[in-house]
Amino acid sequence: MFDGIGFMELLLIGILGLVVLGPERLPVAVRSLTGWIRALKRMANSVKDELEQELKIDQLHADLKKAESKGLANLSPELQESIDQLKKAAESVNRPYKVEETPSEAPKKSPDESPSVKEAKSSEVTSESSSNSK
Repeated sequence: MFDGIGFMELLLIGILGLVVLGPERLPVAVRSLTGWIRALKRMANSVKDELEQELKIDQLHADLKKAESKGLANLSPELQESIDQLKKAAESVNRPYKVEETPSEAPKKSPDESPSVKEAKSSEVTSESSSNSK
């Protein structure tokens, strides 16, 4: 970060900051300065990422034009890879909009329960209700 600044220069800046701002305000000033530097780095990285993405999109667009001019046949491996990337991107964009089938509202039968298990449960319920009524 400080390529051209050595230890002596940083020490001089620190002493001058201490003299000008005083010991109470110097830590606050350093914190706010580091916050601004972080914000600037974050902004620069986001701009860099956006530019790289735009350049990649432009490259894919140019590759698509080349592939169309060749009739999408006998493409070089690089052009074929670009076409495949575009197809994957198109599928990923369309995928969230596909309508998924909703499960039926009927309660599902558990595979563990056989008819004999159901009969045993119903007989337990009837025997409990008859004993409660006495």
